[in-house]
Amino acid sequence: MKNAVRRVRRRAELLNQKIFFRRTWPKHTRRPFQIVRAKKEALHKMLCSRPAFCFMHKFRRKIPCIFWKGNGTLSMEHSTEVLYNRTMVYCTPEHRFGSDALLLARFCEPKRSQKAADLCSGCGIVALEWHDRGHRGPCTALELQPEGSALLAAAVEEQQLTHITPACADLRTWRQDEGQFDVCACNPPYFTEGPQSKNAAHALARHENTCALEDVCACGFRLLKDGGRLALCHRPERLAEVLAVLRAHRLEPKRLAFVKNAPENAPWLFLVEAQKNRKTGLRVEPDVLIRAGAALYGR
Repeated sequence: MKNAVRRVRRRAELLNQKIFFRRTWPKHTRRPFQIVRAKKEALHKMLCSRPAFCFMHKFRRKIPCIFWKGNGTLSMEHSTEVLYNRTMVYCTPEHRFGSDALLLARFCEPKRSQKAADLCSGCGIVALEWHDRGHRGPCTALELQPEGSALLAAAVEEQQLTHITPACADLRTWRQDEGQFDVCACNPPYFTEGPQSKNAAHALARHENTCALEDVCACGFRLLKDGGRLALCHRPERLAEVLAVLRAHRLEPKRLAFVKNAPENAPWLFLVEAQKNRKTGLRVEPDVLIRAGAALYGR
């Protein structure tokens, strides 16, 4: 590890930049370093060049967290997460993503040229994961909170992802391109009641204050063409409600998978895919197992 640090510091000297390493995260988060630097262009060069990319992946099961300060695109301090094929995702403490969003993106991956929509996109993780896995068709990322939409807009501009269109709008009133989408995905708020976070962004993301399950299904029905797919991830205790609301909006559930940490454990999440105006017929797929940060489909 010391040799790797020396190599990165040497690269910084060659770029006439200063990098300060310090431990700022608890051990259980597995985020070994915080890298602070002044200029965004030099950081982008290090991320895209082969030696820096190799350094980031030398530490197994550890993801470096990189903070940019004072750049011209965003006024907020944000972190960068790098996906498997080097696509960068910008995050903040209020707008970040978890394993449920990644599992959702992989569960309903669109074909390369299909038109897709990421509803309640947050920092745009579903749209960016689709891009990372090869999607190049038009993709609209709809987000209500301006800060989350700005993070995705910055990532799209920085990486020149012209096929992704961030939209800061309310899905309850969104009417553009109705009936033209092949795939829609949504990681909706999970809770209808209970204690809410004092942080307004967290409260909107976790509780159905401005976006109820019925609103998501109604928006999906409007946007999808006949036979189009709407995918959701949700908590198992609301499975019956989710299936009932989907069918009430003429979205027939077709695929269902449960997510478990281990085969003997109870599921903590389920993934469901429904099609617009199709006949009944639900296929329950093998469980998705989460082991050492990787998703294993089936037993």
